[in-house]
Amino acid sequence: MTSREATQYLPREIILDGDRVHRHTPSDLAWVLAFGAIQWPWLLRSLSGGPRAAKAALLHRLQLPPDALPNLGSWKADTGLLGLTVDYIEDQQPRTVVEFGAGASTLVTARALQLHGGGTLFSFDQHDDFVAATRAWLQEHDVQAELHAAPLTRSPAGWPGLWYDHGELPAVIDMLIIDGPPWTVHPLTRGSAESLFERIPPGGVVILDDAARPGERLVARQWRRRWPEFDFQLVHVGTKGTLIGRRRSA
Repeated sequence: MTSREATQYLPREIILDGDRVHRHTPSDLAWVLAFGAIQWPWLLRSLSGGPRAAKAALLHRLQLPPDALPNLGSWKADTGLLGLTVDYIEDQQPRTVVEFGAGASTLVTARALQLHGGGTLFSFDQHDDFVAATRAWLQEHDVQAELHAAPLTRSPAGWPGLWYDHGELPAVIDMLIIDGPPWTVHPLTRGSAESLFERIPPGGVVILDDAARPGERLVARQWRRRWPEFDFQLVHVGTKGTLIGRRRSA
């Protein structure tokens, strides 16, 4: 399964290390069931990847062929997130971009960097085969990125759920894109991304996908409290909402 294909509605099984399958604790399972019951309207809206016209405009903007993104929505990024990502890259030309959750956003981000400044994208996903398929997808369009398989492990900084065992990362991250892990690990699992906020320089940004969902709204509330040096804004573009946090200049 690659991001070029339609994806299943439910997420794939999560392998932690070796062949050990992730099992929810009773507390985490209660969170997942409770949030699943209240956020189904957001999940239904996310099935749409955005209007066809918006996707066509995005592909034209990136000078990619019309069939480069045949399927968006569901667990993939939508045209709202992708367009905002390209906006920032065009405007700021970041040198280093780190992404968690590979797929359509990887192709779009890497292509935008190729066209605007030539920065480097470091992309991480928990599924080895998905990383390999995404790498082949980028190669078809002559686009480059540093793609890595990173198993999920215990979350840092006291957050529930799991986070990526990403290993060493660049000391400075101009743009941080968060499109994983899936909420079915824990509705607050993406909060662990704050472990990298110290690496974001003034003018740099963190971008959180699916930000209109209840779990991500709670994550954003905590981030606003803990990181007052960032200006966080929920942007209602596309089907799922995007949180953009820009670090203020000193």
